[in-house]
Amino acid sequence: MRKKLSVLLLAALAAAVLAGCSLLGGGKGDRVVIGGKNFTEQDVLVYLMKDTIEAKTSVKVDTKPFLGGTSIVAQALERGDIDMYAEYTGTALINLLGEPPNNDPQAVYDKVKKIYQEKKGVVWLQPFGFNNTYTMTMRADRAASLGIETISDLAAKAPELMLGCTQEFLERPDGLKGLEAKYGFQFKATSGMDPGLTYAAARDKKVDVIDGFATDGRIPAFNLKVLKDDKQYFPPYFAAPVVRADVLKKHPEIEQALNLLAGKLTDTEMAKLNAEVDLKKRDAKEVARDWLKAQGIVQ
Repeated sequence: MRKKLSVLLLAALAAAVLAGCSLLGGGKGDRVVIGGKNFTEQDVLVYLMKDTIEAKTSVKVDTKPFLGGTSIVAQALERGDIDMYAEYTGTALINLLGEPPNNDPQAVYDKVKKIYQEKKGVVWLQPFGFNNTYTMTMRADRAASLGIETISDLAAKAPELMLGCTQEFLERPDGLKGLEAKYGFQFKATSGMDPGLTYAAARDKKVDVIDGFATDGRIPAFNLKVLKDDKQYFPPYFAAPVVRADVLKKHPEIEQALNLLAGKLTDTEMAKLNAEVDLKKRDAKEVARDWLKAQGIVQ
């Protein structure tokens, strides 16, 4: 009897271990991680991708929003700490790949897609539709009083003005140094700031000029003016999901799901979503979910 009980106990233990392994293995295999950079738009995109994947596939999603700047998130993807995130074509071309600037949106997308696939084992999916280019932005009344409409106009006044910008913009090859070289000017002073603080700093007259994002809803809300990049310094920055190739090989349905978002977000639409978070203080998860419901992508 004792021997029979021992056998039964061993069998039960083995079954439990196997069940545990199955659950752990299945959970790991059927879960992916989406990361994001440290600003609002990326937070919204994280949850747009998460909810779409979970609505259209059996894959579960963990999120790591606000990981940090571009280099931190890109390295996390290549290490396998995350499986996907939203990247911008111009950022990938110049800042991550070290390639020369190009102002042709399709050519830039095709180039980064090819290099990422061949050298990084990462796939660029179809872009969301909006171009979140860098901008030089200032208070509209201040720009009017100085007669500034373009970045070339800004160049004549820059030695008298203070720039507030993200630390990343100070360091990026497509950031401040290249901009000043292209237009032939230098600001009186610069101040590195958190991405969430620059717009209020311009509004509150703490700085004269900021590096804005074209799709940020605070630009119109704070009566700020985007200066025309008349020498076309900034490349196109179309956002798209970038996903590890090994993840797509295991779960090709993820690509089909995320392509439902392709071309759906205009610059204006993305700015509205960003404003819902930054100005109305809504949760990015809720904003993303409501937009997906309005598009009929989720129930």
